[in-house]
Amino acid sequence: MQVHDDKYKKHRVFSELDSYASFYQQLSMSVFSFATMGTKAIANIDTYVYSSIQGTVESISIILLQGRINDAYALLRKYYDSAIINIYSNLYLKDNFNIDNFVVEKIHNWLQGTEKLPDYRIMSQYIRASKRFSQMNALLYGDDRYKNLRDRCNDHTHYNFFHNLMQNDNEVYIKGRGETLERFSEDVQNIFVLHLGYIFTLNDHYMMSSDYLDALECNMDPEENSQYWVAPFIQDIFQKTITPFRPDIAASIKENSAMQLS
Repeated sequence: MQVHDDKYKKHRVFSELDSYASFYQQLSMSVFSFATMGTKAIANIDTYVYSSIQGTVESISIILLQGRINDAYALLRKYYDSAIINIYSNLYLKDNFNIDNFVVEKIHNWLQGTEKLPDYRIMSQYIRASKRFSQMNALLYGDDRYKNLRDRCNDHTHYNFFHNLMQNDNEVYIKGRGETLERFSEDVQNIFVLHLGYIFTLNDHYMMSSDYLDALECNMDPEENSQYWVAPFIQDIFQKTITPFRPDIAASIKENSAMQLS
């Protein structure tokens, strides 16, 4: 497959990436009003994390469209890292914030630029050791898909094999380029599902529609149980992406949340 062919340019991975970027943009705006407990931040820090991830996903799409699959995988690893950082920081805040520890220094210092977060491996181990995520961890790591995904990202980032380097040449014919796009599409989807699986398990209120808060801001009585209504864009991503791809993850999120997710 040549990267200039319509078959390459019209591969489903590009519409999927557009969908993920749009989702992160909407999620970024949706969570703005939820204070990040354990920090001195006025706005929700995840607002900026999600807008940053949106940018990374958009960059992946642009580079992939140019046929630079090797570079796209390097950015995919960045996306993976960003998801882990977001999950870790939220989990660490949840574990350590209390009345006697109103400001969680590790995360506060990271926000202030005076302390780095731990290495990826340490953050990943912390997440996988959490009792809060016992069910989600069992589902996500029931096979080797994430280990293999991480290995592929590292192989492309570090040129571990010559064929990884060749995937950045958009002028030559490379056998199996179509299969690589198929694999890339699945890899992005797996990171997306992992990210939302953890975040919505930990912060199910992130799924909330604006109806409840809109009513309060207008000095109106919110409709009964409207605090459990789910935002339409989140309902949509579950119906189109998460449930068809990983019904077990979708079921786990629903089981552990009071939100009215269909």
